[in-house]
Amino acid sequence: MYGVEIKELETKDISSIVSVYISYYNKQEGGCWTETTAGKRICQVLSMEDSYGLIMKDRNVVIGFAMGYFKQYDDIKGYTLEEIVIVSEYQNKGYGSILLKELEMRVRKKGAACVELQAVADAHHEHYYGKAGYHNAKNFVMKVKWFE
Repeated sequence: MYGVEIKELETKDISSIVSVYISYYNKQEGGCWTETTAGKRICQVLSMEDSYGLIMKDRNVVIGFAMGYFKQYDDIKGYTLEEIVIVSEYQNKGYGSILLKELEMRVRKKGAACVELQAVADAHHEHYYGKAGYHNAKNFVMKVKWFE
């Protein structure tokens, strides 16, 4: 893990994370992302007011990133984590944990009282987020209405 650098994600970094996004979601999650759709998704998150993210590099090569945004509530400010992606060759080696801990530290310093996220309900995500201290919210249920 020597040579790993974590810095704030900027819009100029979009082109360097699109392929990472596509590779992860298409190979690991069975998605059908293209450069156009992945670029749009990343731009949507990074162009939101109060967006914030981190990029992780090993010897100047992108190995992961995390992005989301701060959300104001009546009495607290939270951080909504939209995406955290680690290149497959670097998974299960602690890089994701390092990136998540760094993100938590930095958003807390910026005033966030919590980190919220939505995750796929499977053993892999339960293990990863559970290991980091995340629990299923008992007072929140995701609702969706699909249009035919």
